[in-house]
Amino acid sequence: MRVRLNPVLIVGLALLLVGLVAFKSSYFTQIAITTMIYVILTASLNLITGSAGLLSLGHAAFFGVGAYTAALLATRFGWPFWLTVPAAGAAAALVGVVVAVPTTRLTSIYFAVATLGIGEMIYVTLLNWVDLTRGPMGIRGIPGIELFGFSGITLSLIVTALVMLAALWLVHRLTHSYYGNSLRALREDDACADAMGIDVARLKLQVFGVACCLAGVAGALFAHTTNYISPESFRFGESILLLSMVVVGGLGSLYGSVIGAVLLSVLPELLRELGSYRMVVVGIVLFLSILFMPRGLVGEVSAIDLFRRQTRRDGAARRSAW
Repeated sequence: MRVRLNPVLIVGLALLLVGLVAFKSSYFTQIAITTMIYVILTASLNLITGSAGLLSLGHAAFFGVGAYTAALLATRFGWPFWLTVPAAGAAAALVGVVVAVPTTRLTSIYFAVATLGIGEMIYVTLLNWVDLTRGPMGIRGIPGIELFGFSGITLSLIVTALVMLAALWLVHRLTHSYYGNSLRALREDDACADAMGIDVARLKLQVFGVACCLAGVAGALFAHTTNYISPESFRFGESILLLSMVVVGGLGSLYGSVIGAVLLSVLPELLRELGSYRMVVVGIVLFLSILFMPRGLVGEVSAIDLFRRQTRRDGAARRSAW
C-alpha cells in the first residue's frame, strides 16, 4: 500500500520556511523550530496513547534521555550532529524497551501509573547524577546543528523540518497499515487481540520502542537548537503538556497531532502580552475544546476518512493514466 503525507502539509511547511527565512527573525524561527520538535513528540506519544491505547504519563523523560545523550556525546566526546541524533534515538528506545518490559502485562490506569513512576525515576536520575549530567546546573555550550560545513539558525530550521517530516511519514506509515490495525485491536481489547493470535506483549514493546526512539530524536534536536538543557525541561508537567496536545488534536489522528502541537506551542507565544494570565487563556481553550470536541479537533475517524479519500483519488488517477 502506497502511503504519503498530505500535499497541503508539505506546501504549507515550505511556505512557512520561505517566509521565516525571508523575514529573518531569529525569535520566530526559534518558535517554529520548537513547535516542530513538539510535533515529533506529539506524533510519537499519539502512537502509544492514541493508536495503541496505552496511556503514557512519562513521555517527557525519554525526550530528556535523548537530549542528554546528544548533549553529552557532543560536549564530552566531540561527536557531530549527524551521529548524536541516531545515538539519542537508539538510547531512548533502549531505555524505553528496558523499562517497558515489566509493564507489558499492565493495562489502563495501571500502565499509566507505571509510566508516571518511570518518568519520575528518570527525572530524579538526571537531577542527582551530578558527575554525569551536572544535575540542576544542566549542560551548557552544546554545539548547534552543523552539516557539510554549514551552520546557523536557518540550517537548524531546515534540518528540523526534514526530521519532522520523516517522523510524520514513519508514524503515518505505521498507523495506516496492518500494523496499525493491530495497534487499534490492542487498544480496543487486548485480551481479544491476544485470542486472535496477536503477540500483545511484543506489540507493546515494539510500539513503545518506536515512540521512545522518536522522542529521543526530538530531544537531540532540542539540545542542539537550544544549546542548553537541564532536568527541569523534562519534568512531569512536560508529559502532561504533550498529552494535552494529543487530546486536543485528536486521539489516534496524525493530523490532530500536528494541529494540537502547533496550537498549544504557538498560542502561549501569541498571548505573551498578557503575562502570567496567558496560561489562564490557554487553560480555557483546553477546557472548551475538550468540552465541545471530546474527540479532538481532528478525530481518528475523520483522519482515516481523509486518508481513504486521498488513496482512492490516487488509485483513480493511476488507473486513468493507464
